[in-house]
Amino acid sequence: MLDIKFIRKNKEEVAEAIKNKNISLDLERLLELDKEKVKLLQEIEELNSLKNDLNDLIKKTKSDGERKEIIEKGKNIKTKLEIKEPEYKKIKKEYEDLADKVPNVFSEDTPIGKDETENKVIRKSGEPPKFSFKPKDHMALGEALDIIDTKTAAVVSGSRFNYVKNEAAMLQFALIQFVFNLLTDRKIIAKLAKKTNNPSNKPFIPVVPPAMVKEDIMKKMDRFNPIEDRYYLKEDKLLLAGSAEHSLGPMHISQILKEEDLPLRYIGYSTAFRREAGSYGKDTKGILRCHQFDKMEMESFTIPKHGKAEQDFIVAVQEYIISQLKIPYQVVAICSGDMGKPDFRQIDIECWVPSQNKYRETHTSDYMTDFQARRLNTKVKMSNGETELVHMNDATAAAVGRMLIAIIENYQQADGSVKIPRVLQRWMPGKIEIIKNK
Repeated sequence: MLDIKFIRKNKEEVAEAIKNKNISLDLERLLELDKEKVKLLQEIEELNSLKNDLNDLIKKTKSDGERKEIIEKGKNIKTKLEIKEPEYKKIKKEYEDLADKVPNVFSEDTPIGKDETENKVIRKSGEPPKFSFKPKDHMALGEALDIIDTKTAAVVSGSRFNYVKNEAAMLQFALIQFVFNLLTDRKIIAKLAKKTNNPSNKPFIPVVPPAMVKEDIMKKMDRFNPIEDRYYLKEDKLLLAGSAEHSLGPMHISQILKEEDLPLRYIGYSTAFRREAGSYGKDTKGILRCHQFDKMEMESFTIPKHGKAEQDFIVAVQEYIISQLKIPYQVVAICSGDMGKPDFRQIDIECWVPSQNKYRETHTSDYMTDFQARRLNTKVKMSNGETELVHMNDATAAAVGRMLIAIIENYQQADGSVKIPRVLQRWMPGKIEIIKNK
């Protein structure tokens, strides 16, 4: 969330963020409620102070007349508090509901636009493969090779679930091993940090986080809504995580970190769950958009002045992963109307999908500034003795299902077999190089 002091001071910038992120919110009403709330709170505090003074005075007073006078004054104060306190609670509730809807402002280099059609391609890498045959989609290849089964999954679990089998299951764990090893390799991290002028070469700490998160923590992360897209265990006040980020981000809740310990970088692997409620009719075939999927997510905590440099570094990590897999991709600046509410700056990477003859999103990188840290109360004690909120970044290292699609389709052969990317072969049992028809 944004600090109300920041909102007051930067009213026009916040109003632009509300407008350009397509959020319905009465900013003037929020500021009006803030004034009313502050005024009422001051009045309540003054009345409580008077009440305490009278309580002290009545203990010292021996005269019955004076005691009656003090008691009468106390009753008047109580009557006023009985009016003002409920009024304050009502105003505070409306204020908090509105404040909760205020989005983060966005960076100067964020394109202004209404939706995904106005996102901007920053750069491209690699040439889409030229096949001497009509390329098949991942499901035609997956079914023929007996490595993907959505039909049985539909019987067992319903639509938008899948079985990943045989060599595809091995390929998934090869990809996980590859990413974990890459992100914990100090030499590679140092090279990417130098490339992006990032001051730190600290590698990522591997984590397998919880797949369930408390309701109040998801609210602090600003990931509770849209609730219709979450799997919500209301009785337990738990939500199934929609990304490892949901449980990595709160790892330092209510902590004061030391400047010399930052950045703290984590790479988490988790099964994730989403209802995909807002995607009715989209990508229903195959494993691109499922209710259950596996994902590797990066989470980073930095001092404020290094936040943007950290995102640039993280995007370089993402590009390095994809380039090692030798899959064509493009880097995209997400426009204001398509970016997340907590995002200050969002960069996506889209990999080439031959069967669709276009690039599809496989990676996202979200720089949140201190938007999440404020509610999480995650701070850093600077070397000068001052305490500030940390800045947070989260980003995809590998959305496993989507990367399997990109690998299977880009590495398909004329006979229906699929080659294994060279960097993954060492992690495959028997170091197999190709998935063939059985």
